[in-house]
Amino acid sequence: METAHAADLRASFVLDDLFEAGEVHGVYTHDDRLLVGGAVPGAGQLELPAWTEVLGVESHLERRELGIINVGESGHVLVDGEKFELGHLDGLYVGRGCEVTFAGADAAFYFVSATAGASYPTTPLVHADVEPVAIGSAQAASERHLYRYAWGSDLQTANLQFGVTVISDGSVWNTLPPHLHDRRTEVYLYADLAEGERVFHFMGQPGATRHVVLADRQAVISPPWSIHAGAGTSSYAFIWAMAGENNAYTDLSPVALEDL
Repeated sequence: METAHAADLRASFVLDDLFEAGEVHGVYTHDDRLLVGGAVPGAGQLELPAWTEVLGVESHLERRELGIINVGESGHVLVDGEKFELGHLDGLYVGRGCEVTFAGADAAFYFVSATAGASYPTTPLVHADVEPVAIGSAQAASERHLYRYAWGSDLQTANLQFGVTVISDGSVWNTLPPHLHDRRTEVYLYADLAEGERVFHFMGQPGATRHVVLADRQAVISPPWSIHAGAGTSSYAFIWAMAGENNAYTDLSPVALEDL
């Protein structure tokens, strides 16, 4: 990473083509074997692909669990035929063994699946009903609200954690100080960025950091050895998702700014 060109960094860590009208796209990473994807149904319906050649199964969730967040307008998800309405930034946890279909003319569904050794109930996660945690301050340009959807408490999952953090108007930083997750990979999807605005996302080992520049609905993979922090040119939100050896949300190692 220390000697990689910007194009090399993007090729290895940035997911910039997840959302295409009428299609489901997915990227499989060997970092904690996460599968990250996007579904834009348009006028029709889209099935969650099995991607048998990658996952080695006949159904995507045969041995996996799934987190979904709608980054578009209202739509719905069918889980074994049961309909779940999702507005903007609403989420849905889907347990192992289910079949999933996406629908909604103006919806755009972001999803992350992780390996699961147990099955837990499908659970809707309405953004407005989740009590946010206030973090940071306006003085430090880091005021934000953390919405924990699945985080190792309240909602039980096998490995997956995910949620949304919304940056307040006038603030830019999304994680400060930065930190490491030695036992977990984390993926960020940036959302609600206006056209032309960008986030400068920092990654790499402490003392040798690099950055990538991301637009709306682009994601970046942060392996366990990499810090993650970012600053935007306007207010925005980001969806975080993690899986690994430990599903306790507080299982992290802060990195002091003087160590960067």
